[in-house]
Amino acid sequence: GPLPLTQARQASTTIVDRNGKLLRAYAMSDGRWRLPVDASTAVDPIYLKLLLGYEDRRFRSHAGIDPLALGRAALQLVTRGHIVSGGSTITMQLARLMEPRRERSVYAKLRQMVRALEIERRLSKDQILNLYLALAPYGGNLEGIRAASIAYFGKEPKRLSLAESALLVALPQSPENRRLDRYPEIARIARDRVLDRMVEEGRVPEADATQAKAVPVPRLRKPIPILAPHSADRAIAVVKDVPVISLTLDSSLQKVLEALARDRAVALGPDISVAIIAVDNESGDV
Repeated sequence: GPLPLTQARQASTTIVDRNGKLLRAYAMSDGRWRLPVDASTAVDPIYLKLLLGYEDRRFRSHAGIDPLALGRAALQLVTRGHIVSGGSTITMQLARLMEPRRERSVYAKLRQMVRALEIERRLSKDQILNLYLALAPYGGNLEGIRAASIAYFGKEPKRLSLAESALLVALPQSPENRRLDRYPEIARIARDRVLDRMVEEGRVPEADATQAKAVPVPRLRKPIPILAPHSADRAIAVVKDVPVISLTLDSSLQKVLEALARDRAVALGPDISVAIIAVDNESGDV
C-alpha cells in the first residue's frame, strides 16, 4: 500500500507570536503532543551530531538501508550473544514509527527495509530527518524532540547542553522504560551510555562527557506553555485546519503583562477583571 505520509505529518496545532515563538499548543485528538520541527534552524547542532553519530553515521549517504551497520549488528549478535546495536537507519526507524507494529521479527525488519527504500525515494534527507524528529517517542504522550525538550527542560531544542542532547538521543530507544517521571535512574544510565560511546568514537571530549554525566536528569515534566489563552482559543476557533497560527502578540511582553495583570487583579480584589492593551505609538501596532 501507499506510504501513510498524511497521517505521519499530522501534528498539534500551535499558536505562535509575531516572531514565531510558541504561545500555546493544543494536544492532538488522541491526547498526544507532537510539534513539527525544522532541524536546520530549530534544533541544536550538538544534538544532531550525537543523534547521527549514535544512530546512523552514514545517514547522508545511504539509500535507506546501511549494509555495513546491518553486518556489524549481525556480527555483534554472533560474537557477543546479544544485541549490541540494531543496525536500523534513521529512515528504517521512521518507517517503524509511521506504521507501528508490536512484533519483532525478520518479516517486520524486512518490511521496514522496503518502506525505508520507498521513503528515501519520496522524501529528501532533510524531510526524513524532520519527520523522524517529529515522531520519535519520548514516553507517555510526548512525541518529537520539541515536545520532549519543552516538557523536560522547559525550552525549545534550539539550545541544548551536551547532557540534555545525550538524554534526548537515549530516550526514544526505549521510551516507556526510560520515562523521566518514572525511571529517571534508568534514563540516566542510558544517557551516560550514549556519552561513553561518543567518547570512544572521538566525537565528544572525555572531559566534556564527564561533566555532562554529573548533571542530574529531570524527574518531573514541565507544563506545555499556555500564553494568551483567550486569544489562542479564539484563533483556533476561527482559523480551521491550519497547523501553525500566527498572532501579532509578542511572547516576551505577553508573559510580563499577564503576570502584571494577575498581580493587580489579586491586589484589587475578587470582583475585578483586568485587561491590558499594548500599542506601539510609532507604528500603531497592537
